[in-house]
Amino acid sequence: MLRRTLTALLLFTSLAAARSVQQVALNGADAVVAAPGDNWEYSDCGVDSDAVQIQSITVSPDPPKIGEDLTVKIVADVKETVEEGATADVVVKVGRIKLLEKTFDLCEEARNANASISCPVEPGLHTIEQTVTLPKEVPKLKYVISVRGFTVEEEGLACVDLTVQFKPFFQFWDY
Repeated sequence: MLRRTLTALLLFTSLAAARSVQQVALNGADAVVAAPGDNWEYSDCGVDSDAVQIQSITVSPDPPKIGEDLTVKIVADVKETVEEGATADVVVKVGRIKLLEKTFDLCEEARNANASISCPVEPGLHTIEQTVTLPKEVPKLKYVISVRGFTVEEEGLACVDLTVQFKPFFQFWDY
């Protein structure tokens, strides 16, 4: 059950960060885009020299709902060819507790998800849209996700920080 939950969260973050592109203009690092209701947001922590410049990330439904399909759309401008061997370091936390810290092969993950994009990814503007089902077992907590992508030469590929808040139906306190 925890494995499926982490897999769904990882897929959400991988799609939102590493796999390529989406649409909402961001000009510069540390730009934050928050969704209505502040249930999720992302911050582009990349730099101008990164091989992939994230343009936008959108989700539907917005906000994401546990136990339902989630469609993630990413738009990115690929500046340099993304080749086999590109990786992403992903850290998923709840508070100070690390739920996941792992390095993923981006090309392999794209193949396993039957993504519409595959390696090598040539330069240009790319849009990828992927739908996953968020398991009903996802605990209703605030998840902080850090994704750092690297080229096969271990140079910066992309950088995204995400926060996803699954609020309980009834709560006495605010996170």
